[in-house]
Amino acid sequence: KIRIWVLCRCSTTSEGGRLPATAEQRDTRKPLPSPNTSSETPPSLSATDAAKRGNPDAEESEADGGAAAMDYHNKLVLAPMVRVGTLPFRLLAAGYGADITYGEEIIDHKMIKCERRLNEFLGTTDFVEKGTSNVVFRTCHEERNRVVFQMGTSDAMRALTAAQIVCKDVAAIDINMGCPKSFSISGGMGAALLSKPELIHDILTTLRRNLDTTVTCKIRLLTSSQATVELARRIEKTGVSAVAVHGRRVKDRPRDPAKWNEIADVVASLSIPVIANGDVFEYKDFGRMKNATRASSIMVARGALWNASIFSAKGKLPWDDIKREYVRKSILWDNDIKSTKQTLKEMIIHHSCLEFAEGKAVIKSETNEDLAQFIKSYHMGYLTFGLSVFKWMMEVIVVAHDFVYLDEETFSLMEFNFIMFLGYSYSLQVKMGGFPMHLRYVDLQRLVSSASCMYYVYNAEIIRAKYIKE
Repeated sequence: KIRIWVLCRCSTTSEGGRLPATAEQRDTRKPLPSPNTSSETPPSLSATDAAKRGNPDAEESEADGGAAAMDYHNKLVLAPMVRVGTLPFRLLAAGYGADITYGEEIIDHKMIKCERRLNEFLGTTDFVEKGTSNVVFRTCHEERNRVVFQMGTSDAMRALTAAQIVCKDVAAIDINMGCPKSFSISGGMGAALLSKPELIHDILTTLRRNLDTTVTCKIRLLTSSQATVELARRIEKTGVSAVAVHGRRVKDRPRDPAKWNEIADVVASLSIPVIANGDVFEYKDFGRMKNATRASSIMVARGALWNASIFSAKGKLPWDDIKREYVRKSILWDNDIKSTKQTLKEMIIHHSCLEFAEGKAVIKSETNEDLAQFIKSYHMGYLTFGLSVFKWMMEVIVVAHDFVYLDEETFSLMEFNFIMFLGYSYSLQVKMGGFPMHLRYVDLQRLVSSASCMYYVYNAEIIRAKYIKE
């Protein structure tokens, strides 16, 4: 524990004789993928990072030895989003390449009313409001080294109390200082803190002095670039490990372009990592923003909400696939139905229309079972085709048993595929009204494809064997 504490302190302290990095030193940081990069592995990743991306267990093994200080250099980051950044969506984004995933903002008042519970059924750690079954925050071991707990607060001691409840189960604690929503500002939280530098200092220094966990914050641009830089310098002196900067002012709307040049001013003035946020909608935008701002890492919000595969260097997947995978994860992790519906509605509004059939189906959904029915028709299409293939595969196996037209290896392979496919299809019929909780639909697609190919390859043998037998 002492060793871990020393490592955390050394990696996060910005005082004690540490000199700010020069412009040349900052320029030596490895760049994020450039707009023209076509490699499957982003060039921004070190060999270690690439290995971890290919083997998630590599990070999990580090967690077994205790918490490690967060690395904020050359990372692709999922931004905090209210009612979106719950466990299923965080895992979805991580599966496509997100290195760091922020949870939705949780208010300190709500968190201090929670107790920590181990959910053995789901394999999660839940923070549940005392006296109720209301899960305020849910996480799991798989995301231990990348999940950031973001908190809304306006009081240093209350923030510390809330952070102490959850800090052992997350990689970092982040203070929201940029939310422009009225519910946040009215409570003195979010963007309201931007005009209270003394309170910001109090909150951040209190957390830094009393927690071994990494502490960061997320801000917005102030009325001028100079004012933003001055605030960022004051934040750096508190000893936080990084600061995220949203390239819009409080009065700006999402349609207003993000001011990447003002984020660059902040980056040039600080020695700690800066995470740039704003107007990332394609994978190539990570590289563009990196080059424009020289930020250590890049954060994306709406671009990930609309299609979580934005983090993949291979390119985006069809949004229908992402939507169904999100529903599957929401059911698997027993996500709050309100959160799931809100996320789905945001996806549909961007790509389609809520007035269409699928939009109305989401709005009417009241339970996870309803959501299962929402994707049932898609999976049942594969099931119907698969069952028709079964008939032919059965004939292949039966006929081949009597006639030596197939070698033993091919026969065994066909028999194995048939049995496995039959078992999966049965689970489709009996689980969740046609939806298998344990089976990814992409696996089903592969099985159907395999069975279909076998039918076409051996169709001639079926006809020939039947003719000889008759």
